Amino acid sequence: MHYVILRDDDTNALTPVNRLEQLYLPFLERGLPVNLAVIPEVRLDARRPDGGIERFLPEGHRPSEGTRRMEENPALVAYVRTNSGYHVAQHGCFHDCFEFDRVDQKAATHLMERGARRLLEAGFERPRAFVAPHDRFSRSGMAAAARRFDVVSTGWFELGRQPLAWWPHYSWKKARCAPHWQVGSTTLLSHPGCLLSRARAPKTILPAIRRQVEGQRLTVLVTHWWEYFDAGQPVSAFIDVLHETAAYLANTPNIRVISFGELARGGVPLS
Repeated sequence: MHYVILRDDDTNALTPVNRLEQLYLPFLERGLPVNLAVIPEVRLDARRPDGGIERFLPEGHRPSEGTRRMEENPALVAYVRTNSGYHVAQHGCFHDCFEFDRVDQKAATHLMERGARRLLEAGFERPRAFVAPHDRFSRSGMAAAARRFDVVSTGWFELGRQPLAWWPHYSWKKARCAPHWQVGSTTLLSHPGCLLSRARAPKTILPAIRRQVEGQRLTVLVTHWWEYFDAGQPVSAFIDVLHETAAYLANTPNIRVISFGELARGGVPLS
């Protein structure tokens, strides 16, 4: 059996409900879980590493000081909560640039707890999985995440960014060429880059996904809802690929799509 976790990043209080629905209704109708990495309290002037405004903010949005909490968009919260196929992971706190790569342990802990509190205030369960903005952790940030979450999902792992006590575990992971590993009760997941990305030619995406999924036991597929829209208009060719991916995952007998929560409950092999 091959297992797949679909992780969609950057849902926030400014995300239009109809965009998530347009993208993920085919998954929900097939009973495939969609893990939304939700920004608990989005920064209204959030910036990318290159200094540009983050693309998950609405087109025409004027950057301003302050933040917007998820509970301030009750329609979005209700939509996610009433569709049992959605599963909420915590995506940082404000989604500041490299938010958990530039903080010490005390600051990382504060941000994680604030973010978790904002999700609880919106009516979601306390998240079991954590995703750092831009998939970047400092050593202190990684240690703080592992103490508070059952699952940490990121792009890759580097020795210098792991707590010193983890180095033997990390060395064993590297020796086995394992994409995923465990420290204590925390499962640490990597992913093969954003295979579902508009930066890729549409005709190459599904074949790449098939090779990846069928080549290892557990694959995290990462995408970003805002990539499927250009100036507010749907990019049909890219959306079609996403929906073809849903059909492939649902119709292949030896593939099972799971949530971060199911992984945390145990019983799913990592390799």
